[in-house]
Amino acid sequence: MRDIGSSHKAPFCEGERRQIMRRTHRGMEHIISAGIDIGTSTTKLVISRFSLMNTAGASHVPRIEIINTEILYKSPIYRTPLSQGDEIDMPAVFALVRSEYAKAGIRENEIQTGAVIITGETATKRNAEEMVRRLSDEAGEFLVATAGPDLEGMIAAKGSGAYEHSKRTGRTVANIDIGGGTANIAVYQAGLFKGTCTLHIGGRLIEYAEKRISKLSRPVQLLLEKRKWDLSIGNASDSPIIGQVANAMAETLARILAGQVTAEDEPLLLGHPPNWDVAVEDIMFSGGVSECIYRLEPNDTGGTSASVYHDMGVQLAETLRTHPELTRWRWIHPLETVRATVLGAGTQTTEISGATIQVEHEVLPLKNLPVHRISFEYETENIQDKIMRAVEQALELYDPGREGRNFALYLSEVPHLRFHDVQHIAVSLHEALCRQPDQRQPIVVVTENDIAKVLGQSLQVIQQKRGILCIDQIRVENGDYLDIGRMLHSGVVPVVVKTLAFHS
Repeated sequence: MRDIGSSHKAPFCEGERRQIMRRTHRGMEHIISAGIDIGTSTTKLVISRFSLMNTAGASHVPRIEIINTEILYKSPIYRTPLSQGDEIDMPAVFALVRSEYAKAGIRENEIQTGAVIITGETATKRNAEEMVRRLSDEAGEFLVATAGPDLEGMIAAKGSGAYEHSKRTGRTVANIDIGGGTANIAVYQAGLFKGTCTLHIGGRLIEYAEKRISKLSRPVQLLLEKRKWDLSIGNASDSPIIGQVANAMAETLARILAGQVTAEDEPLLLGHPPNWDVAVEDIMFSGGVSECIYRLEPNDTGGTSASVYHDMGVQLAETLRTHPELTRWRWIHPLETVRATVLGAGTQTTEISGATIQVEHEVLPLKNLPVHRISFEYETENIQDKIMRAVEQALELYDPGREGRNFALYLSEVPHLRFHDVQHIAVSLHEALCRQPDQRQPIVVVTENDIAKVLGQSLQVIQQKRGILCIDQIRVENGDYLDIGRMLHSGVVPVVVKTLAFHS
């Protein structure tokens, strides 16, 4: 376990801790959040403070919102502790977290929200799920997610600032988060999620020892076979073939950003092809390799040395930075690079649903439901197709192994509906959600406007096997997670929206 980066922000003192935790006279409350990212190459931790306030008037239903975010402590960037074989070194990870809490001046029982995220190839380690569960038990009240590559891309896009840039400018932005093993691409247009794609492009796909190649990853081996290039373990680390591999990665990335996939790209494609239906205008890089792309880690001679990392990351970064095929897009500088994913871990806001809802008591409470957004774009045309495509995308994002993991659908930009339009939506939802592998789980729908009760009742009439939960007046987004509590005496339900993808 090696520190390869510097920490940021000083730990806070006991007096400041008391100030952080107390409720102020103006109704302000502060909570502490922790984000922990255990990636293919690096592990890092961030401690944040969120300021919460009731933003509704005295005569209105309370609405608690986060009105300010402050990063209190950023850990150094550590090499991810791995034991022999295909396992994470859990004792080393636990020791790292405890040490960083101590440096930040924080105790486990003061952590009220946050996330432990396992990203990249680390998520495939044999003991990944056990490690996340045990770490969450010991490190505070976490929403825990073992992020798949699509979800990881969405988290990084918000942590890097790409999401906010698209929301602020209205432009279509692709964030490319490149770590040790993968490049996770997420596309947003005017703040709306449009799609993802993941590639075998990363700094540690070729590794060196004593100026010789010590590791060739399987995707690189497949690329070499397809291109008929001769490169083997033991070859010199300055072999020109490595430059050709980096160039091939840049060419594949350019085609993917343009929404194209050729036979040449197949060795580097991980999972589904690009699934966005808009033209990318701007690109932003995050992740460890982006530090080299933007030349944020200079050495004594003004450049970055490959010997620091013992892998192809520096050469890959330089190839991407100068490749002519990538100049067709406007490059946007990120707010965060290597810490983009960990900074996407951890806000929490409690909301109250509207009163026009349909709830079956026996399905509550529900915990940790990922949210997938369906925009109707204020039109009643092609509703069935929109719902079907969105459910297929949600299954790819949140249940890629078809293990029966449930999710909530969020209906937004809904036009004025007549009763038969609501019935049509109910039928379309029922038909699309029949594709979920576990039909014993409840159907969960969140609506932007007050149609939840009539939509829920329409779904009940269509099918009797699954529980129904339709709630409204809750603002959510792709990548959010919902906790839904039991119904209150007033006929509403408390909802906690936990946002894994956040950047202030």
